[in-house]
Amino acid sequence: MAKKNLYFIIHKPFKVLSQFSNEGENIGLGAIYNDLPKDVYPVGRLDLDSEGLLILTNDKSLNNRLLNPKHNHQRTYWVEVDGGPDKEALQQLEKGVEINVSGKKHRTKPAKVSIVTPDIPERNPPVNYKKHPIRTWLQLSLTEGKNRQVRRMTAKVGHPTLRLLRVGIEDLSLEPLKSGEITQVSEKVIYKKLNLL
Repeated sequence: MAKKNLYFIIHKPFKVLSQFSNEGENIGLGAIYNDLPKDVYPVGRLDLDSEGLLILTNDKSLNNRLLNPKHNHQRTYWVEVDGGPDKEALQQLEKGVEINVSGKKHRTKPAKVSIVTPDIPERNPPVNYKKHPIRTWLQLSLTEGKNRQVRRMTAKVGHPTLRLLRVGIEDLSLEPLKSGEITQVSEKVIYKKLNLL
């Protein structure tokens, strides 16, 4: 009997690893989602200190199609940055900036950037507002996913990232999931939302 492909969307909480096993003092996804089939794994990853949309599946084909760099899938983030970026900083992010990835210089592809005011619950623990009294939320859409790319990009234009949530991949949205929540979706729905049909 053929194995059934399973698809789950989760809202990965802050300070949880994008893997099922714990590592040192950091907990993995298995500490929260402990009743999933053993062959289900995350597609890609979010850093320990990033939150938001993560797909869990046992579909190796989906994994390959989403992570292969030749397929430019749009990923959308809400990014809380230190300070108030001016028009020039936003234009730099849109045009592409030079960042360092694994010791090599990399010019980021053009991105879509706008200032937003998302209505989302506070992170636990929260951002240190005394240390960062002026903050701005940006919506940043990229078609590439280098290691810690968004953080490197905002730091490059002088506005370090304080909080980062992935809120979309193509037309697949994080909403209405709250931190730690999970939902199962069908193969048809996920392939359609990811524009893979």
